[in-house]
Amino acid sequence: MEISVLQGQIQKQRSPALVVNLFQGARPGGATKAVDQALGGLISAALASGDFKGNNNELLLLYPGKNLRGFAARRVLVVGLGKQGEFTPEIARQAAGTAARRLQELGVEEGATALHGSGAGGLDPEAAAQALAEASILSCYRFDHYRSGDQGGKELKALRVVESDAAKLGAIRRGLRAGSTIAAATCLARDLGNHPGNVATPSYLAGVARRLARQQGLRCQVIDRRGMEKLGMGALLGVAQGSAEPPRLIVLEHNKEAGGRPLVFVGKGVTFDSGGISLKPGDKMEEMKFDMCGAAAVLGAMQAVASLKVPRYVVGLVAATENLPDGRAFKPGDILKTLTGKTIEIVNTDAEGRLILADTLGYARRFQPAGVVDLATLTGACVVALGSHASGMMGNSEKLAEAVRRAGEHTHERVWPLPLWDEHREQIKSDYADMKNTGGRPAGASTGAALLAEFADQYPWVHLDIAGTAWETQTRPYVPKGCVGLGVRLLVQLARSWKGGGF
Repeated sequence: MEISVLQGQIQKQRSPALVVNLFQGARPGGATKAVDQALGGLISAALASGDFKGNNNELLLLYPGKNLRGFAARRVLVVGLGKQGEFTPEIARQAAGTAARRLQELGVEEGATALHGSGAGGLDPEAAAQALAEASILSCYRFDHYRSGDQGGKELKALRVVESDAAKLGAIRRGLRAGSTIAAATCLARDLGNHPGNVATPSYLAGVARRLARQQGLRCQVIDRRGMEKLGMGALLGVAQGSAEPPRLIVLEHNKEAGGRPLVFVGKGVTFDSGGISLKPGDKMEEMKFDMCGAAAVLGAMQAVASLKVPRYVVGLVAATENLPDGRAFKPGDILKTLTGKTIEIVNTDAEGRLILADTLGYARRFQPAGVVDLATLTGACVVALGSHASGMMGNSEKLAEAVRRAGEHTHERVWPLPLWDEHREQIKSDYADMKNTGGRPAGASTGAALLAEFADQYPWVHLDIAGTAWETQTRPYVPKGCVGLGVRLLVQLARSWKGGGF
């Protein structure tokens, strides 16, 4: 979708559809007032009749007809912003996404819109523009790669933001560019997650990383099985040995020339997780193609960070493998030696994500990072604790955790702290190795993080368990069913707000 800004009066735009907004209980003002007057008071009439109240994401669709002289738009769509005192950037995103999706459902290919919340809502124009661009693109996302024939339905291809104040145009352009860039990266992550496991293999992810490097000027290194053997990555290799698909460790670097210690993103990339020898139940096993959503988020974030030219050194690490059972698969009772030399007893082969992250977090040490954030669909226990409303957050740095929390609040990809105590480390003590890969059902999210902490002890680190938030089973205002692309916007916001230095 192409999103641009032009100076003008929205009521005079010749367009298949105009989008304006209204707060709950408010009279039309600004652009909405101008359109209402041009319509002869049709919006005011709907308010007076009680048919439209301006509630969050409520829509009013009007067809002016040809009787209104000088009014060239074929449709007017009014979107509700809710209570003015409760307005936030997230409400602006939801309004933009709801409106854009409705236009696409109507078969509108291009439209004109006012900014949501840049007037009475109190958002600065750049932030309002970024919110509008992000949500408009994200709400119209479709994944039709494997459908045959014409699917019908037109796409919303262009959206023009109409602004009367010339002094705001520069800020709006910057916001639209940032929002469009971040949304495109999120859509990349969604595509990666939605592709089936027979397509989005570890080698496929490595190919995507190489393409991003060429297009965005990133440094890219892909470490294959032999390279992992030389490094001593026994945990990652142990998980991979049951699959015919070779594993890959992907390293992407942005702006190394900036110098200093980098911010490092780490993504779990289990492209299909059967559970291995500890086989999962068959019901909904097809969803285990989503077990690489952490990796998808890191690849998407690196695309956006590079495209936005974030002036900091940022590194993305992705550990990619399948977890399948065959005659060579690792087994309960096996002991794996990691890159750092620490050993892990296998109790359950379905607790594999922490194993590949253990080696990847160990590999991250060579960058002497200012901070590391890993994202992983790690535990069902986190889904039980937090549902799909927030990702679990654990780590060893309160400063980094607070920065991640603020970024998540800004993007509405919320995180919630869970404990990481010595008692959780006690639960994963092994009689035969340095640790075992699961501490049982109690505090499963925290014991999973406790294992990771053993390999992130030389730098500030935060772990995000996204098992409950990485994919959706129902559509929300700018989030479709399937892979959400969760984490891309949070990581980009974290990188853009990072001032350098340590955490």
